[in-house]
Amino acid sequence: MKLTHLEEKGQSEVQEKKKGKILDNALDVVSGIFQPILGIMAACGMVKGLNALFVAMGLYSSQCGAYLIFNGIGDGLFTFLPLFLGYTSAKKFGLKPMVGLVAGAIMCYPGLQASSLSAEMEPLYSIFAGTSFESKIYMDFFGIPIIAMNYMSTVIPIIFVVYFASKCEKFFNKFVPDLVKFFFVPMLTLLVALPVGFMLIGPVTIFGSTIISETVLAIRNISPLLAGAIVGFTWQILVIFGMHWGFIPVYINNMMTFGFDNVMMPFFACTFATSGVVLAIFYKTKNKQLKELALPNFISGIFGVTEPAIYGITLPLKKPFIISCIVGGLVGGYYGHFNFRKFMVGGMGIFEFPAMIAPDGSMGNLIVAVTGAVMALVLGFLFTFITFKDKEEEKKEEKDLEKPKIKNSEASFIKKEIIKSPFNGKVIPLKDAKDEAFASGALGRGVVIVPEDNTLYSPVDGVVATLFPTLHAIGIVTDEDTELLIHVGINTVQLDGKHFKAEIKEGDRISVGQPLVTFDREAIEKEGYSMETPVLVTSDPDDYFDLIETDAQEIKQGETLLSVLYLEKEGK
Repeated sequence: MKLTHLEEKGQSEVQEKKKGKILDNALDVVSGIFQPILGIMAACGMVKGLNALFVAMGLYSSQCGAYLIFNGIGDGLFTFLPLFLGYTSAKKFGLKPMVGLVAGAIMCYPGLQASSLSAEMEPLYSIFAGTSFESKIYMDFFGIPIIAMNYMSTVIPIIFVVYFASKCEKFFNKFVPDLVKFFFVPMLTLLVALPVGFMLIGPVTIFGSTIISETVLAIRNISPLLAGAIVGFTWQILVIFGMHWGFIPVYINNMMTFGFDNVMMPFFACTFATSGVVLAIFYKTKNKQLKELALPNFISGIFGVTEPAIYGITLPLKKPFIISCIVGGLVGGYYGHFNFRKFMVGGMGIFEFPAMIAPDGSMGNLIVAVTGAVMALVLGFLFTFITFKDKEEEKKEEKDLEKPKIKNSEASFIKKEIIKSPFNGKVIPLKDAKDEAFASGALGRGVVIVPEDNTLYSPVDGVVATLFPTLHAIGIVTDEDTELLIHVGINTVQLDGKHFKAEIKEGDRISVGQPLVTFDREAIEKEGYSMETPVLVTSDPDDYFDLIETDAQEIKQGETLLSVLYLEKEGK
């Protein structure tokens, strides 16, 4: 199930509310909603970019069937994004996933889109006349006016609708009899949540983007540099919530009226700032999964589709996202100051450059575009390359800072417990273990030994806390209350005790050098199992000051393998 990405965790993946920062919780929600579709988002973004590249190279025209099909492959997910977000939001908020999926489909229903209604019907009347929110009313809901909007490709409306629907579902579950819950609760949930979505939630969220675009226009009249910086700094934040769509009417109006747009275009810096940040992460990270995600997201970003990189990498990591916003703001200010313009609609990312050549053939505006893109790419890369650290490294540094600093004069207040080697063999760093669960350190800190003999000897004085029924692993609590786990071989639990013999039983008191378990090393290896044996300290890391592993590559039974350092209070 895990390998095929078909894990099913039940009706909901919603977690209990954690006490913590509001921003962290908000990022957790956003990441949880977008994480399941990141891979396919990156794939579709690359298809869109490659399609534009092949047209630019003259391999085929933008009117041929191949272009239209490839464009559909690239655009399909983004056009019907509310369907996907309806499903993932439902799992995040605890709503039945199929109800969320249906809600997304309803939000994309062609007959309810503003573009369809305006083409087929005459408006009944207008509301908010004379304001930026002036809207034509084509229908009402039992007398309540419905403000028509285009919800395809939007983000925020469906997320809020699903959140509201999750509350409705919980409410109806309390009162609807079990006999009819199967169909009655979803029906009531949709009948309440979707009308509220179309009447209130959708218009309010989209009006928010209108307010933002109007604000930027007002600022631009005072300072183009400041307006450009604001657009560049906030663009990716707006993208997260789908509020960047508020700039599209302004952009189209400027194109039709003036023949160019210079209000929205400072956003162009963000495309390359994000790409530079992701490229730096690709080079710096040691996390295999993150590295595999970074490269296609870099390519997708260069082609103008940055959503996968934002939702999948920069936003969850926080600092890279902040860096991309700062760089976007700096270069956005540069674009605003030099009146950076786009003269034709079309193209994304690097394929927008031709649209930035002025109608008179002059190259000044294109030079501004290219230099700004290079600046954003380089600054994003450099700032991230200098500051980026994997989460594991940051956690380790934070923990080291939390530990008290010990001066030489205080050395007498450190207690050390020696863990000896349980047999002769070759020592391997834990991170190089063949089993990822051990290599990750999730089960404890320590080392791996490849034994050269057939007996496991006690490395400490203590008590056998756990002896697995299969005899392949043993848990020990030392006299100093250190918890140990010794796991003989990798995946040897599958032998079900074959080739193992216990010399002790659970609860026995043991001493250093006492035989604990004997095993047939050659027979185990013949059956295809690795004899790598992790020796781990499984105590809570907060319970000890530090753990020092041997630096020897070969070790004898009874020699020092690990040293566990504890802090002792003065007087003890």
